[in-house]
Amino acid sequence: MVILAVKFFYMLTFAVGMTKERRIIHVDMDQFFAAVEQRDNPALRGLPIAVGYDAERGVVSTASYEARRFGVHSAQSIQVAKRLCPQLVIVEPHFHRYKEVSAQIRAIFNDYTDLVEPLSLDEAFLDVTTNKRGMALAVDVAREVKQRIVDTTGLTASAGVSYCKFLAKIASDWRKPNGLFVVHPDRAQQFIDQLDVTRIWGVGHRTAEHLHHMGVFTGADLKRLSLAHLQQEFGKMGQVFYNFARGIDERPVVAEWERKSVSCERTFERDISQPHDVDMALAHTADELIGRIRKSGFRGHTLTLKVKFHDFQQITRSTTVGQPLITIGQILPLARQLMAGVDYSRHPIRLIGLGVSGHHEETTHGSAPRWVQLELPFKDWNE
Repeated sequence: MVILAVKFFYMLTFAVGMTKERRIIHVDMDQFFAAVEQRDNPALRGLPIAVGYDAERGVVSTASYEARRFGVHSAQSIQVAKRLCPQLVIVEPHFHRYKEVSAQIRAIFNDYTDLVEPLSLDEAFLDVTTNKRGMALAVDVAREVKQRIVDTTGLTASAGVSYCKFLAKIASDWRKPNGLFVVHPDRAQQFIDQLDVTRIWGVGHRTAEHLHHMGVFTGADLKRLSLAHLQQEFGKMGQVFYNFARGIDERPVVAEWERKSVSCERTFERDISQPHDVDMALAHTADELIGRIRKSGFRGHTLTLKVKFHDFQQITRSTTVGQPLITIGQILPLARQLMAGVDYSRHPIRLIGLGVSGHHEETTHGSAPRWVQLELPFKDWNE
């Protein structure tokens, strides 16, 4: 009787506590591409597999959990992955299957709410503050969604529940695989305080090094810094870090979201200035970009090159063509043309980025390439 009473009090507290807050769920499929391949081919089950192209410049799109134990991870060179795990099985991706499964999962989400913001084929935010099933507890929605995904696809997902995107996304990764974790508003600050700062959105490798140098290792450490100090150190991201350290994230779940670009970057351990090094780095970046394009299904006609020099000065160069840029044979020659106009002989390169943007209906200048200057926001994958 006492146990039941305590459980009821917890559920009531959660429901009441969330009444004045949003209820956000982040659902993240477990090792999605690899899981689909293992589901569809029983011979692959239990084996360390990497989804990708077994080529000299191929990259890992997704690694199974069996492979991850050897240090294999996404965006890693296939050649490096094979050295880490000699028994690694390389499986070429089947994107049409991933899209089919993704559509099944999306249909499940839509049974509960129309406020679904997909981030990729394998993850999405759901705002279930007001949901179609009239369920009071977001954790119950998440649990039911997870079970329906298993029943429908045979795959598992991890889910995080909280009052904002920032915490829901962290929570979904907390108990992977097949996890479910809730960050209640009343316990959010305590959760953030003990959080490793590297788990905070926007904190990549270099930012983490900078924060560690400043003596910041946890959310509590970050919270002790003033807004002015953070803005001085990190510019616009200073405000984001200040808010996240206090559990503030007002970003809505946006159902009607259209991808505007796909991009990737490579930051080098040592600055490069030799033509053959630059060309190899450009080829690797183009290969990674192709992987992201395939994963997202994005179709764009504008290729943008971003170059950051040793002194952190950066430039962008772009060209637009008449056909969608979806193959390495299209992108790499254009990237080389753009790079040919960059003088790096006396300015070693620290970072190279490539991005594709611009839908066909947005381009009206015909099939002839048009050279333009363009500022394009890149996501810093190697930051």
